[in-house]
Amino acid sequence: MGADPTGIVVGLGLPATAAAGWLDDLADGFRDECDLVGASVVGGDTTRCDLVVIGVTALGDLGGRAPVTRSGARPGDVVAVAGRLGHAAAGLALLRSGRAAGAEPGDPEPPAALVALVDAHRRPRPPYACGVQAAELGATAMLDVSDGLMQDLGHIADAGGVGIVLDPAALAVPAELEAAARLLGADPLDWMLTGGDDHALAAAFPRGVRLPPPWTEIGRVVEGAGVEAGGRTSERGGWDHFRA
Repeated sequence: MGADPTGIVVGLGLPATAAAGWLDDLADGFRDECDLVGASVVGGDTTRCDLVVIGVTALGDLGGRAPVTRSGARPGDVVAVAGRLGHAAAGLALLRSGRAAGAEPGDPEPPAALVALVDAHRRPRPPYACGVQAAELGATAMLDVSDGLMQDLGHIADAGGVGIVLDPAALAVPAELEAAARLLGADPLDWMLTGGDDHALAAAFPRGVRLPPPWTEIGRVVEGAGVEAGGRTSERGGWDHFRA
């Protein structure tokens, strides 16, 4: 929403058998991620639970700016993204296929490209600084890509009462996605359009705004509804927590 991160509050449910070493590693992970943005764990609660349950609330300071919500996109705006797309989905596909260990079963060391994709699934790299940057550039709507680019842009379209048309040719497919797609017989563009958990940022900007790297223009806001990308629609992919 365009705020500078300041802290997180952690709600933690744990079984009585939770190992102290595992808890140390969890705390280290919170610290390391907070250090990336100059934030810290500022509070929370712990309770006994049969399963490990972790709930995190992130806090930020808008510095007097208005929050960038999902509902501000208007026809004529451009749509842009910052951060990786499809990497986490490709990493998950590799893990599910059993091919994450290498190009062929039994390979002693997996290619570096495959390792990078699995790592992207296990530990995403959100472009934290780009949220504030987008707000300062005048973004009209913004969210993170957690459930798939088309599905999440569908939330912006629904909230603003607009349509979004994407240009698939504007999405440059990285070499590591090409390598994984060849291995699995998949379409890397499907991962980029419908894969979640990379936590890239997607935003709408007024036409004419000069977008610095790493922002890449990938489409436009139009009159209408829904999201379309080269014949694909937002109903045909992405993660929906409540879809049967």
